[in-house]
Amino acid sequence: MNYFPAPPSAENHYLAEHIELICHSFQNLLGYPLLSDIDDLAERLYYAPLVLLSHNTESDPIFNYANAQGLQLFELNWQQLITLPSRSSAETSNQAAREKLMAHVTAQGFMTGYSGVRISNTGKRFEMRNAIIWNLTDANGAYQGQAACFSDWIFL
Repeated sequence: MNYFPAPPSAENHYLAEHIELICHSFQNLLGYPLLSDIDDLAERLYYAPLVLLSHNTESDPIFNYANAQGLQLFELNWQQLITLPSRSSAETSNQAAREKLMAHVTAQGFMTGYSGVRISNTGKRFEMRNAIIWNLTDANGAYQGQAACFSDWIFL
């Protein structure tokens, strides 16, 4: 799934199928779970005190998921998020470095310990620290995009 018209909520089970893809891919690549307790996983990740984002497989990938903390940090509502190219999370001057990072993740499967400067929808700059970025693959091994999570950031 690459497009979700409605934000995560109880009505759509907090996009549990997409969260399953995110968590399964994370566990397969990194060898440990994104979140150890799986009860109400999609809801718990949506409200978790960490940022969780993903983008789709378009040639210019578009964000297709952010949890509540991600929406708040990037100062976006759901409709803004699902129309935003993920490259827009970095300032123009940082987009080449971001593109190099994403190519590395595509080739290697994941990266841990990443730090980089990002920008919110209203122009607030922040450095995300110790981020994990990984490829999303479905049960058949087909590439479904990339995800990132981090719980440490500082405004610049």
